[in-house]
Amino acid sequence: MSTSKLRKVDSENRAFKSEWEHDYFFYIKCFQVLAVLKEYNLKRHYMTNHKQKFGKHSCESRKVVCDQLKKKLFQQKSLFTNETKQQEEALLASYFVTYELMKAKKALSDGELIKNCAIKMAEAFNENKVGNKFQTVPLSKQTVTRRLEDISNQISNNVKDIIANCSYFSIALDESTDVSDTNQLLIFVRAIKEDFTIFEELLKVCSLHSTTRVTDGAKSMTGTISGFVGFLRQNQITVPTLHCIIHQEALCAKSIKLSTTMATVTKITNLIRGGNRSLTHRKFLTLLEEMDSAYGDLLLHTEVRWLSRGKCLVRFFELRHEIATFLREEVTNSAELQNDLEDVEFLRNLAFLTDITQHLNVLNLQLQGKKQTICQMVGFVDSFRKKLHLFKSALDKNNLLHFPCCRKLSEEEEGLEFRDYTEIIEDLSSEFDRRFNDFESFRPDISLFSNPIHCDIESQPGHLQLELCELQCDPSLNTSQVTGIDFWKLLSPERYPLLRNWALKLCSVFASTYICDTAFSSLKHVKSKNRNRLSYVVLSHILRVATSQLEVDFMSLVSSFMKPQCSH
Repeated sequence: MSTSKLRKVDSENRAFKSEWEHDYFFYIKCFQVLAVLKEYNLKRHYMTNHKQKFGKHSCESRKVVCDQLKKKLFQQKSLFTNETKQQEEALLASYFVTYELMKAKKALSDGELIKNCAIKMAEAFNENKVGNKFQTVPLSKQTVTRRLEDISNQISNNVKDIIANCSYFSIALDESTDVSDTNQLLIFVRAIKEDFTIFEELLKVCSLHSTTRVTDGAKSMTGTISGFVGFLRQNQITVPTLHCIIHQEALCAKSIKLSTTMATVTKITNLIRGGNRSLTHRKFLTLLEEMDSAYGDLLLHTEVRWLSRGKCLVRFFELRHEIATFLREEVTNSAELQNDLEDVEFLRNLAFLTDITQHLNVLNLQLQGKKQTICQMVGFVDSFRKKLHLFKSALDKNNLLHFPCCRKLSEEEEGLEFRDYTEIIEDLSSEFDRRFNDFESFRPDISLFSNPIHCDIESQPGHLQLELCELQCDPSLNTSQVTGIDFWKLLSPERYPLLRNWALKLCSVFASTYICDTAFSSLKHVKSKNRNRLSYVVLSHILRVATSQLEVDFMSLVSSFMKPQCSH
């Protein structure tokens, strides 16, 4: 029995020869398929089906006809290719517009408006061809919603990949009530890669329709029984937990025992420009203009805005004389408030409250910002705590160097004393010590992270001591001028694997929920009184795109479509 193998067509590597184009009119429209690509089969097919019609042509004539057919075929092919290209370009444009709309927190239906504006601009420049291209871009509300979902899903998948491949990650949670009285819980993730690249991205949006346990208050957040930390412990999840540094600072600011003064400021401000006081407000603005005042208006105070109190107080203090004049001349039944503005005790409280609140606002601004490390933020708090000791020492001597409003008032009213405010400074300092006590467990790590070159090696964790000896004797690192996270990037992964791993872990910690608060600002624009019917799914997609810092691969989104459709 023969053992020879049968020959296969695929193994023969047959190729089409260029001379067959002219010999057998290869570009004739014929939809029959040859089984095997060889000259005998091609010749037999030509002789049987096409010779009677095309055999009369001479060799030269046959070449000319063949070239014409070839050109015509390529033109037809180009027509289909151009049409597909235009569809892909229209699809890409719709993704671009959708992305920009979501970044600007605009309505889904604004896509049609942008399209119409683009067409009108093209017409104005007499670019009708460009206008026709704009016309093909699909931007209906339904289409924009689908494009939004595609972009959001790509970002979500990228975030999952980042978490899967990162060295460490932490999460930040915060909740707030939207315009439809639904509590929205936002969960952000902070992930750090081996090269110290930090990502802060939205992980999940949860609409809470029943009782909520995670709120802005420390007790309900970190409570060991019914708070979020309690739920973690009940499920045997042991992780470090912190209450937002910025929220802690804001709560410390509220502890200042001058609430009566602030209430009077708010009452007078609302009397002038709050509620249905449009006429009174216009008269006040006219008075300020006539008196050439430093500021053109008062500012309203709102508790949810961290810097609102300080800005409101500064304006009120600088306009206190104009306000007193206005109440006396224009507002009836305001005798009690007029007396407050002429009372030295009230003015002392107002000046001190304005100054200390301004110092607190400086700290608040330092704590704001994305991708800050816990070391940076604790450093800002420690700096302010030192300032409080300095303030107390200065006030003990009635030194108003760091209290400009108090100094200005003392220049107007001779003999004013501010020594009695040292008690408020002491109480504020104690409040900082109490509220930031949970950060003390990070103190040794923060100290090592901030100054690894001069730290006491023996007091550091045992597994890091040998590498610290190497680090402190490394000439290139000892002479480096960089600090913080940039210094730790310089460490060789081969020589300092344990130190780098330790630094990565510390840098992954979320020290505040600032990123959540900025997302709530976006939520306020996205889900407003005029757009309060957004579904939970669409809202999640919008917030993810609006808050993301990741780049979107639009071309991969376009290529995922089998056959893009144009708008008609």
